[in-house]
Amino acid sequence: MLIAHRIALDPTNAQRTYFARASGTARFAWNWALAEWQRQFTARKDDPSLPAPSDASLRRRLNGLKREEFPWMFDVTKCAAQEAIIDLGSAFRNFFEKRGRYPRFKKKGVSDSFCAANEAGTFRTDGEKIKLPVVGWVRLHEALRFTGKLKRVTVSREADRWYASIMVETNDIKPVVQPLPAVGVDLGVTTLATLSRGEAIPGPKAHKALLQRLRRASRALTRKRKGSSNRRKAKAKLARLHARISAIRKDATHKATTMLAKTYRRIGIEALNVRGMARNRHLARSIMDGGFFEFRRQLEYKAKFYGAAVVVADRWFPSSKTCSCCGSVKAELALSQRLFHCDECGYEAGRDHNAARNLENMAASFAVSACGEDRSDAVRKPRVKRASMKQEPDSKLAA
Repeated sequence: MLIAHRIALDPTNAQRTYFARASGTARFAWNWALAEWQRQFTARKDDPSLPAPSDASLRRRLNGLKREEFPWMFDVTKCAAQEAIIDLGSAFRNFFEKRGRYPRFKKKGVSDSFCAANEAGTFRTDGEKIKLPVVGWVRLHEALRFTGKLKRVTVSREADRWYASIMVETNDIKPVVQPLPAVGVDLGVTTLATLSRGEAIPGPKAHKALLQRLRRASRALTRKRKGSSNRRKAKAKLARLHARISAIRKDATHKATTMLAKTYRRIGIEALNVRGMARNRHLARSIMDGGFFEFRRQLEYKAKFYGAAVVVADRWFPSSKTCSCCGSVKAELALSQRLFHCDECGYEAGRDHNAARNLENMAASFAVSACGEDRSDAVRKPRVKRASMKQEPDSKLAA
């Protein structure tokens, strides 16, 4: 399997300068290729006989131009420009397959990064250091956790720190035997997640905790004169605060999702409409501080690593309105009502706990057909793929 390990770098001042130049070269190649792609695409509308743009043709064209027009590109590794155009081609494929948005032009200082594919030993690691093309050995804050073939490295800047994300083809991660059968996970604002077995996973609420420091840093930045050294320092301070908030949130999410994937064989969770929920101006900050999309994304790929199954209920599944005891569904349930009371059987439980129990019941009843496909059930699914017509031989005919 392919897995990436993101490690902080400890570069020298000369290496930091090189990273900035390589990131600038990658950004220029991306923007140049995007503009050329759009030009060729527009020209092809007028003359369909012209070839369709592709990342391979754009890479060949840039290689023919850069010696005369862009000689400064030779100061950094050729991988910076080539991999940027390859990534642009992947972005366009994702867009045409409706798996991503239309590629946009990149700005300086926003997500600065460059990549290098490991072709013929382009880079390698040795303990707590990594050898990158042109720049040489760079110190790592920790050794690579996985063993296997090194595939690709992405050097990126977050705030004022540089990181290396090393992609490895490895078999180090093995499926585990989960001790418990199923669990329902209800994501919320008060607590990060409420489990159907009664446990509550508290969220760090990093943005709320550091909100006052963020406001002070933002006000200090607005007072600085544009282009001054003090403004640059204030901007770096604000960026470090945002990076700290992101790191705290990711740490809590990683710990929670790893625990769930290693403990339960089936995990029920909702497909929340986070964008719609964020329209509530009273709860928008708390909802975005929870990182619901990232929680589900990590849970799904870790479940594949450790052999668990994630069962996702669509956004119309009435997990909060349904009684987990008798199955009756309430017609109305206000958001302010935190205690669920069933009018049919008299069952009472916390709103989030009741929803988590319904998600557990859904995950426990989930079945897989003989062809390995998800079985259609009563839960509404958008754009449901039809099951195969012939699942297995008819037992009556076989007899």
